[in-house]
Amino acid sequence: MKTVEIIGFKRANLGKKESADLRAAGNVPCVLYGGSEQIHFYSPMILFRDLVYTPEARMVKLNVEGAEFDAILQDIQFHPVNEVILHADFLLLNDKKEIKMDIPVKMTGTAPGVIKGGKIVVKLRKLTVKALPKNMPDEIEVDISGLDLGKSVKVGEVEAKNFVITNSPLNSIATVAIPRALRGAGAAGGDE
Repeated sequence: MKTVEIIGFKRANLGKKESADLRAAGNVPCVLYGGSEQIHFYSPMILFRDLVYTPEARMVKLNVEGAEFDAILQDIQFHPVNEVILHADFLLLNDKKEIKMDIPVKMTGTAPGVIKGGKIVVKLRKLTVKALPKNMPDEIEVDISGLDLGKSVKVGEVEAKNFVITNSPLNSIATVAIPRALRGAGAAGGDE
């Protein structure tokens, strides 16, 4: 899995005013959980671009004043109007402890239903995966080459190696929708 490096600086003061001042200076207040103690730090907002604004799942190499930590982005809060990052929570990785991440879905193959005029409708672009950090996949491949018109591939049909998909097995990942023109042709053919 790809890793993004984020450089941070420890925060001397905690509180609303200090956080607001950090944001005004173009920084993001952050917290690292999962260790023996929480580490409060801030990081320049520009460093979050490759972590937040990408469809890929990524690990994080945190460098807080020389101390390095392997982590994942656990939670992030945005301003409701201008989409500025307000706060970020990181979770320290432990090689023996499972973590949960949203992993992107990659469609493979060509659906026969699409060749017949149907359209692929993707219902889940990411799946929630629980695994040890070393077993976390970059993406989950979903084979759609068996989908005919009106058929769908469900979460339960995806093969999981060394990880567990926590989404409901009955949820559809992708469906081949039947276009209105084909539905109308099918109904007209049944009337004769």
